[in-house]
Amino acid sequence: EVQLVESGGGLVQAGGSLRLSCATSGFTFDNYAITWFRQASGKEREGISCITVSDGSTYYIDSMKGRFTISSDNAKNTVYLQMNSLGPGEKAVYYCATMGGDYGGSYFPSYADEFWGQGTQGTVSQ
Repeated sequence: EVQLVESGGGLVQAGGSLRLSCATSGFTFDNYAITWFRQASGKEREGISCITVSDGSTYYIDSMKGRFTISSDNAKNTVYLQMNSLGPGEKAVYYCATMGGDYGGSYFPSYADEFWGQGTQGTVSQ
């Protein structure tokens, strides 16, 4: 059974940092991409960063570049998202998923099926 479990959310002040974790199990972690999404209240879910575990290829949407870092620990089958300089507008539920795609001219391989974690809440106070 494929499972993804996010953790690391919490409350931080504006300008602060959070480190999210996405622990995976039930599939060959190394061969596929993992994407982080976020969904703010009343807004559509948006993809924010992606990594192909096997070669370390990464992608960030423009607003994340220089502030967020996606990484993986193959021994732990876990993907991380380090988020720095958070702003109040970035309060959201953060999800990871077994999804890839064509981002920034690079291809990130998707797993055969789409699986999502339950999400972790990140809250940024002013």
